[in-house]
Amino acid sequence: MLPLFTLLSVLALTGADQLIKYIVTEKLRDGAPLVLIPHVLQLHYTENDGAMMGLLQGKTTLMAVLALAVFAVLLYLVFSKKIRFGLVYCCLAGILAGGLGNLLDRIFRGFVVDYIEVLFVKFYIFNFADCLITVGAFLIIFYELYELIRDSRRKKEEAHG
Repeated sequence: MLPLFTLLSVLALTGADQLIKYIVTEKLRDGAPLVLIPHVLQLHYTENDGAMMGLLQGKTTLMAVLALAVFAVLLYLVFSKKIRFGLVYCCLAGILAGGLGNLLDRIFRGFVVDYIEVLFVKFYIFNFADCLITVGAFLIIFYELYELIRDSRRKKEEAHG
């Protein structure tokens, strides 16, 4: 039951990503950015043929191959039951969905559609899939750090108690 739920969740999030990119492409590709919150946030259609933060520009094939490899490893982890359901599992599903969304762009468009632009600070333009990947990765890192600290404290208490 859980693998089916996970698969449906990944497909739904990937579908949302692709729908947003379709709308942004149709409405903003040839026009001016759409300001959502003045001086804070706007939608600005951009084609990214590299990786995050402008890395590996023009390396679409390499990025697609790397993304496919990471996607395969994450699929294995999620569906092999090596990770039980919880925060890390859900984060991996979000990372899978984000990775799949950007991978589909690379395969079918030759670039990733980015559109979220933060205006109050100089930052890169990104998309919903990037948000899924970034939030999932940071939550896993913070969770693992929390677990490490908790285990360390528990061992100290056991040694002194």
